[in-house]
Amino acid sequence: MLRNTEKGIVCFGEILWDVLPDRELPGGAPMNVAYHLSKLGHPTSLISRLGNDERGHRLRAILEDRHIDTGLVQTDEQYPTSVVLATPNEAGDMKYEIVENVAWDFIELQPLHAAVITNARYFIFGSLATRNAVSRNTLFQLMDIPCRKVLDINLRAPFIHKELLEYQLHKTQVLKMNEEELNLVAGWYAPFSHIKDMMQLLQDRFHIETLIVTRGAKGAVVNYNNRFYAHKGFKVKVADTIGSGDSFLAGFLSKFMEGASIDGALAYACSVGAFVATREGGCPDYDVGEITAAFNPIKNPKEKI
Repeated sequence: MLRNTEKGIVCFGEILWDVLPDRELPGGAPMNVAYHLSKLGHPTSLISRLGNDERGHRLRAILEDRHIDTGLVQTDEQYPTSVVLATPNEAGDMKYEIVENVAWDFIELQPLHAAVITNARYFIFGSLATRNAVSRNTLFQLMDIPCRKVLDINLRAPFIHKELLEYQLHKTQVLKMNEEELNLVAGWYAPFSHIKDMMQLLQDRFHIETLIVTRGAKGAVVNYNNRFYAHKGFKVKVADTIGSGDSFLAGFLSKFMEGASIDGALAYACSVGAFVATREGGCPDYDVGEITAAFNPIKNPKEKI
């Protein structure tokens, strides 16, 4: 049953199994963000679709066990639950093969969607959910509903379409991307090489209030209302990087909603992302107190851009 989502958060898009060489782990960027927001104390609902199969039943049970609202997670009788074949390289970064024609490609518009999103503090979605016309049409209709929208870009070849991404960018107030994605997207419009120039270009072109760029081990940069903030990140022993960017976004939005400064939200986001990178998978079990015990975001010096 759908819980009261007033002042909550809604995530839209893919939920799946990351199939690694030796195990399967629940994942998908929207699910990861929803999980970590829920862990950080912010009610989160998920709009997605699972197959009526063993993997789908296991994922739904995991979502409910982790207190993620599944009232808008649909069941597909034709298409299977999604899997992504994930292979780590020597640095621990993951290479992904995202199987097509799976349940989340066919998310249908439902009557409850409008009310849930209208009452949400944030509506979070990614670029990957636009690869199939069914889910894309649903998402684009939901993006017309007045609310605060967060685009968490997730560019995965061959599912990179400039026109579709531009449509999402024009509707977005908060944009989160990694440095590689920034280089690619900004490069469509101008040959800039400095991170500040590329970020400002996108914000000016698409009228984006907040742009967040994660830089892996180098931390992250935020431009909020034409003022730049940077953090150099935390050095950790990486188990894998699955979900670290998603947990970063959850950490940033969590603190921002709680009234923290941009510097404070950025430092906390870096600590959450670094902590999750020390664990396996995008949704590891943890206690929030472990993050502050492992890192001290307040004393960690800011980075100059």
